[in-house]
This record gives sequence, C-alpha cells and structure tokens, in this order.
Amino acid sequence: MSQSVAYKEKNQAAASSVLAAIGLTSLKIVVGLLTGSLGILAEAAHSALDLVAALMTWFAVRISGKPPDHDHLYGHGKVENLSALIETLLLVATCVGVLYSAVTRLIHGKTDIEVTVWSFAVMVLSMIVDFSRSRMLSKAAKKHNSQALEADALHFSTDIWSSAVVIVGLAGVKLSETHPALAPLKNADAVSAICVAGIVFFVCGRLGMRTVQALLDAAPKGLNDEIRKAAEGVSGIMDCHRIRARYSGAQLFVDAHVTVDGSQTLDQAHILTEEVELAIERIAPGADVTVHAEPATGLSVAALHETGSPNNLS
Repeated sequence: MSQSVAYKEKNQAAASSVLAAIGLTSLKIVVGLLTGSLGILAEAAHSALDLVAALMTWFAVRISGKPPDHDHLYGHGKVENLSALIETLLLVATCVGVLYSAVTRLIHGKTDIEVTVWSFAVMVLSMIVDFSRSRMLSKAAKKHNSQALEADALHFSTDIWSSAVVIVGLAGVKLSETHPALAPLKNADAVSAICVAGIVFFVCGRLGMRTVQALLDAAPKGLNDEIRKAAEGVSGIMDCHRIRARYSGAQLFVDAHVTVDGSQTLDQAHILTEEVELAIERIAPGADVTVHAEPATGLSVAALHETGSPNNLS
C-alpha cells in the first residue's frame, strides 16, 4: 500500500472520530440541560475531553503524513508517538477524576444522578457510537501501525465502559427507590466506576510504555535477530552487524552493515547490498532500509575461499 493511500485512510478515520465526538458532546449537553441530570452533564464534560483528544489525533495524523524536510530528515512520524503519549496521560487524568468522584460519593453517601428516560437513551446511543468508532479506529491502527489511532481507539473503548457504568448507576438509583432493602444500590455507580478505572489504568500503563519506548528509539523486540539472519542468508555476505532498527510513527527505519569480499568491484558490492535490502524488506514490509558494505580483512577472505561458504563466517 502506498504512503498516500495509508495517509488518506488514517486521516479519514481520525476525521470521522472528530465528527462523532462533536455530535455526542452536543447531544449530551442538550439532554443534560433539559433533564437537569448531573450525571449526563458529567458525561458531556468527558465527551468534551474526548473531542480534544480526537482533534489532537487528527492533527497528529495530518502532520505525520508530511514528507521529510531539512529539519526532519526521518519524517514527522514521531508526532504520532507524542500524540499517543499525551492522549494516554489525558486518559489517566480522567481516571483520577473518576476515582476521586467515586470515592467521594461512597464516603458521603451522596448520588448526583437523576434518572430519566432520556438519560438512559443518550447513554445507550453513546455506547453504540463509541463502539463503532473504537472498532474503526482500532482496525485502522492495526492496519497502519499507528500509535496515535491506537490511543484514540483505547480512549473511546473506555468510554463504552464509562457509559455502561452510568447506566448501571442509573438503574441502581432507580431500584434503590423501590424498596428500603435496596438502598445500598445507589452506590452501584461509584463501585463500578472504581473497577473500570482500575482496568483503564492497567491498559494505559501498557500503551504508555510502548509509546515511551518508541519515543526513545527502542529496537523492536526480536527484530534485530531476524534482520541478521535474513542478511546473512544472502549469498556473498559474510556477516551482518551494527544493526539499528527503530520506529518513527508507523515508519520502520533499518540501518545495517554487512561484510563482503573486498576484492570485488563496487558494482558487485552494490548489487549485494540491494539483495540484502530486499531480504530485510521481506520480513519488514514497507521499512526504509539502508545497508552499508564493508570489505573483509585478508584473513576473512582467505577463510571464505577455504570454506567455500560465506555464510559460515561469523
């Protein structure tokens, strides 16, 4: 798939997420004001944060699609990693707020949820929309290896649980009003919120670590060994060393040095490096690969002729 097609698909996914966030935020504000439900208004504030996150992802995707320039020789892909980190931190901040509100409600035994038909309706609609866009973003993130879209998908998948928590709270409050023995159910919302926040913290931790590793140019696990094996499998290559692989956004960059017979012509050495690049690209499709050829020492060349197999040298 060409970079232009990938950029277009990622941009469409991010833009549709922005539109969905605008629609949900507006709807929750209207319903919250009409019903006087503080629970719905709190969800409207949450959706407003989602809108900020969606806009940030959209801008990150657009910027990351720009070609390399004099100031960014490896392109602008790191913007996606940075966006994913910021969005993960926003999600953690949201969870801290949810935990604070939940614990406060449990301590004081108060609930701010007003039960209406419209309250249930808007939350169910919110879950349907969030499920749809989370699935779309997750699919696009996996297809294009985009951490920005992955973080956005995670954000909206947590919104599904958040909406479910509000619905549980609404149902609990409604049931608590039917019989004195069911009075403790008014705290169902707070207890569920604490459980969901714990799950989100765990998921954010995993995504956050991956994002930080990408920003610090950590090598993809196990990839260097695969690259070495593929390069040394090319006839005429004595060994492969100084392998450096890192991601910039969705783009993988690979640099490697190979040892070849120094008595061959420059053209022959160049053909060998191109064969190595193709071998690496077969295990890492779409990677930007650069291979540097180094002449072997006299001892290595002699050993090469004796063994008759360049791949036996280490």
